[in-house]
Amino acid sequence: MTLSRLFKTAALATAIASTSSLALADDYHIGVTVPSADHGWTAGLLWWAQQAANDLSEEYPDVSFTVLSANSGTAQVSNVEDLMIRNLDALVILPHDPATLQAVISEAYDEGIYTVVVDRELETPAQNVFIAGDNPGLGEHAARYIAEELGGEGNILVLEGPPIPINSQRVDAFNRVMENYPNINILASQTTNWNPQQALSVTEDLLGSNPEVDAIWAGDDDVLISALQAVDENNRDDIQLIVGGGGSQRVIEMIRDEHPMVKGTVTYPPNMIASAMALAVHGVKGEHLGDMYHGVPSRLILNADLITLDNVEEYYEPEAAY
Repeated sequence: MTLSRLFKTAALATAIASTSSLALADDYHIGVTVPSADHGWTAGLLWWAQQAANDLSEEYPDVSFTVLSANSGTAQVSNVEDLMIRNLDALVILPHDPATLQAVISEAYDEGIYTVVVDRELETPAQNVFIAGDNPGLGEHAARYIAEELGGEGNILVLEGPPIPINSQRVDAFNRVMENYPNINILASQTTNWNPQQALSVTEDLLGSNPEVDAIWAGDDDVLISALQAVDENNRDDIQLIVGGGGSQRVIEMIRDEHPMVKGTVTYPPNMIASAMALAVHGVKGEHLGDMYHGVPSRLILNADLITLDNVEEYYEPEAAY
């Protein structure tokens, strides 16, 4: 699998947002369902899902994939129900909302469909494999970096995601680290639902009510972009640092170009969906991974890496969708 094949164009992510790749092979049918591309990370997620479907079906001719996207939890329930009537052998799903998807994922798992849950963990586990980024690690790395850059003191704003477990894991870990820095004051911690337009509005309101802000933590790179826009439009020159999460190429380019405020982000790679699909291939076939002496692990947590000017070239892929 070459980088040139994986990194085509960012436009492809948008183009596949409402398409599905229908199964043709007879042996193993793997269904994949993810949230629709409502912002950069999910666009990257969908792009990687389609790339993995193309690459893996070429590498394993006895495996076919159906890739679906959904703009709500209810729509994704329908996706899973639709997949289950297509002689499904394995299900790979990043739940739009774990609570909404719990029952239908449990149904698939109980019926013996090999199930890989990605990123957003179910309250009651119902899967063969769970794979995700390191959400606590994302919060911890961001907090330590901000604290060090501020010299252990200052005022910060926190822009949260939706009220789901992965957001809580990030924010709780961030706050635990900040407890070690009593001279850092968290002025406000408010949800943006990882929605760029909402993030812009929330940041504008918070800047209006807080005249002295030293740093902003946005646990998502699209939220970072909106926060930066709000800072610029409000002519705020007090803010020294804005730190994101996800590792988007747009933010990586800012770090690479030595932006005065955007100096760091933390990885949360959307290609985890591609890894989940590869795990499903080996898992449903009962194969081992590489030279492992056991089968597919039941739980995999990917590293959270802090990206700064010191290591940015390692993560710079200008043709990537995200």
